[in-house]
Amino acid sequence: MAVATVDVNTSPDGTLVIQLHGTLDAEAAVGLRCTLVEAIRRTRPLRLVMDLAKVEELDPISLGTLAAACGLGDDHQVAVFLDHSPATIAASLTAAGIPPHRLRHIAAR
Repeated sequence: MAVATVDVNTSPDGTLVIQLHGTLDAEAAVGLRCTLVEAIRRTRPLRLVMDLAKVEELDPISLGTLAAACGLGDDHQVAVFLDHSPATIAASLTAAGIPPHRLRHIAAR
């Protein structure tokens, strides 16, 4: 099992970028949820981008966490986007109810 890591950076335009790496399982979802709630409710950037390019696997709890972040962002006027999702993960995200317009730059792998 690969270990999940989360890196948080702010781009020059003020966009908060959260880069996710590895396997996102139930244990990783706890830290991810805390990071997302802190970012959306406290930091409140205009845009929050979750970069999923290096995500190897996404379990149902982490999937639900990402979907919930989109709704929480809407409630707090933060535009949430999921970038560079592998195609299989992008399909799971849309099946979980994440609108397709939030998924950008879907990777073919």
